[in-house]
Amino acid sequence: MGILERISDIEAEMARTQKNKATEYHLGLLKGKLARLRAELMENQTKSSGGKGEGFDVMKSGDARVALIGFPSVGKSTLLSLITKTTSETGAYEFTTLTCIPGVIEYKGANIQLLDLPGIIEGAAQGKGRGKQVIAVARTADCVVMQLEAHKADYQIPKLTLELEAVGIRLNQGPPDIYFKQKKGGGLAFNSTVKLTKVTQKLVQMVLADYKIFNAEVLFRGDYSIDQFIDVVVGNRIYMSCLYVFNKIDQISLEEVDRVARTPNSVVISCKDKLNLDYLKDCIWDKLQMIRVFTKKPGDKPDLRDEEGIILRGGSTVEHCCHAVHRTLKADFKYALVWGTSAKHSPQRVGLSHMLQHDDVIQIVKK
Repeated sequence: MGILERISDIEAEMARTQKNKATEYHLGLLKGKLARLRAELMENQTKSSGGKGEGFDVMKSGDARVALIGFPSVGKSTLLSLITKTTSETGAYEFTTLTCIPGVIEYKGANIQLLDLPGIIEGAAQGKGRGKQVIAVARTADCVVMQLEAHKADYQIPKLTLELEAVGIRLNQGPPDIYFKQKKGGGLAFNSTVKLTKVTQKLVQMVLADYKIFNAEVLFRGDYSIDQFIDVVVGNRIYMSCLYVFNKIDQISLEEVDRVARTPNSVVISCKDKLNLDYLKDCIWDKLQMIRVFTKKPGDKPDLRDEEGIILRGGSTVEHCCHAVHRTLKADFKYALVWGTSAKHSPQRVGLSHMLQHDDVIQIVKK
């Protein structure tokens, strides 16, 4: 029996097994086996495609990369044409886009690469349609924009999320704070800093045994599920922010539009009527956690905005800014003067570890 057949059998068994206290160990083992088989399937696919993973061979460019995914005929190509200068073929039929079409969102001085990927169909994680190529590209992105039809979103969101989770992409969640380390002997050392309600030591031990791991240290620093523990054991998960974009809002009621618009990580738009597209760009910028800082020469005013800023990721420090200006600047760095919201007073004299914020102005002084 091949890997795909074994995966299908396990999924079917999980679907028909009732969830209760008596079956939690059985379900935990099934989840562990499923994760192991999916990892093995991905590894085999990588080897068969030359070791680089199967993709569309789109060079990464710009300050960040966003993957635009969704089911066929949800309006992805139309959206790409509206918010970038790239024209992607559109049509009133499914699978208009058969390859990856890159575009660039020019926003707040940043160039954000937006990839219009072919529509995902059910079973994409197992290679149906062009699912493997689509998901391989999605794994290289900094953020996912999941485009949905507003009147079908309740069906589309869980299906797409399931396909992405099957290949190790976790949306809008961070890595679980679980310490795990294999040892050469001593058995299982299990501990937790909080009360656990979703797993037990016995369940963790059974899952590890299925991976042929009998000696390890495990420390839970949060009340996590067995799925999250398996993610730590497997170790190849990608945690990515996701923005849910609800298109075709003219096909649902105003009350429903209002409800969806208030949902976290969601934006309602209409490609047909070109509604809310600027707000969508704002949300993409926020999801990417990007900031823009301006450099200042001695003698210039600190509020000049006529020059292009430097685009950095959120949490960047003065050291990151030095690397962005020139790779040798850090070696000659003496101190920096900063104007803006990150400064306690204007200007503030800071060192390399000072964390910058959006629209700060910085003057770097060399030795």
